[in-house]
Amino acid sequence: MKKTATQGQVSKEEIFRNAEKVFSISLVNLLREKGHDFLEHGYADTTLNDSDGNRYLDCCTSSAAFNLGRRNAAIIKRFKEAIYETDQGNFIMPSQEKTLLARKISEFVPGNLDCVLYGVTRGESMEAACKLARGFTSRPELVTIDGACYGESGFALSLSERKGKEQFGQLIQSVKVIPWGDIEAARRVIGQETAAVVMEPIQTENHCRTADKSYYTQIRTLCDETGAKLIFDETQSGFGRTGTRFFFEQFEVKPDILIIGEALTSGIFPMTAMVFTAELKDFFDIHPLIHLCTFGGHDLGCLVAMTALDEYNRLKPWENAAYLGDLLIKELSSLAKTSSGKIISVAGRGLLISIKLADNNMALKFCAAARIAGMLVDTGSVDTGTVLIRPSLLIDRDDADKILYIVARTLQAI
Repeated sequence: MKKTATQGQVSKEEIFRNAEKVFSISLVNLLREKGHDFLEHGYADTTLNDSDGNRYLDCCTSSAAFNLGRRNAAIIKRFKEAIYETDQGNFIMPSQEKTLLARKISEFVPGNLDCVLYGVTRGESMEAACKLARGFTSRPELVTIDGACYGESGFALSLSERKGKEQFGQLIQSVKVIPWGDIEAARRVIGQETAAVVMEPIQTENHCRTADKSYYTQIRTLCDETGAKLIFDETQSGFGRTGTRFFFEQFEVKPDILIIGEALTSGIFPMTAMVFTAELKDFFDIHPLIHLCTFGGHDLGCLVAMTALDEYNRLKPWENAAYLGDLLIKELSSLAKTSSGKIISVAGRGLLISIKLADNNMALKFCAAARIAGMLVDTGSVDTGTVLIRPSLLIDRDDADKILYIVARTLQAI
């Protein structure tokens, strides 16, 4: 692509051709297969527009980040004001903004998770969690459950089930993987060398896989008996998406460390966090600089996040997610019975919903046909034969009916 001092209007086709040249041909081809070969051009609440003037119900929401809709008015207003009040701040140093947000997070998250370390991405917060668990326990092993997805950086990638990760060579050592739901396997593996058990309590990218309450309870007991720490990653399931503030509330098992994702700011500002117990803070008291993030706890971002938390508390979107999510899952399950085998199953909680299609190719076709019908959805990254429905938590009954209508229409088209 020729570089010039000023760049005029560039067509969608030219942008995608340039993306093939300077980034990835295979990614562009995948976007075309999914029907995602368009340019976003304007957003409003539960919808987005493309550069051709088409409007879509956004059921991707940047992997469940835009929980309070696209360009939430209250959060945008605060962002604009905050620009004139502060900047990044010195990232190592405390600030009023960091302190006040940490207090709000500790009040919002259930249980005794009172301490906060900020990050920018999901994987970065998982890095911090694994370092803290290993450092605090002086143990090497990390145990995770198969089928998980935690991010793309060192620890996160090592713990994730990601096709092709062997091409990166030797990753983080002393990581053990156990089968989902197999408590006997957990008993055999979790022991005196285990620093932490790491899991997504609901595996979003793996057909929203969950276990019964007793499994989580027994994992918690095993951690307590062996001295291992329990890490939950609720990047996609947090902030009300599953019908409660966090999914772990539904089975009444509290982690020692919780990863919260970009929904912290409702996708307006890049911010994640690791939230942990005061007991674990003892390690930071002795080793204060084990994990640094230049933009973690960005002071401007903290002001944005505080307004997002105020909005979460005011709107209580988990109540809407529970009600409409239950309705959607029931109706989608009914559709599955008359889909001529195109839908294998429907899973999920609240407004975190997964549709399992007959095969991977059908899942891609579903995404492309749904876009033509007016809805943006994406496939799961672990179970690529699934399609995920992750709308704003502020959708109304009309939006829910539209989702059902488009799914039915899409099934006829593929």
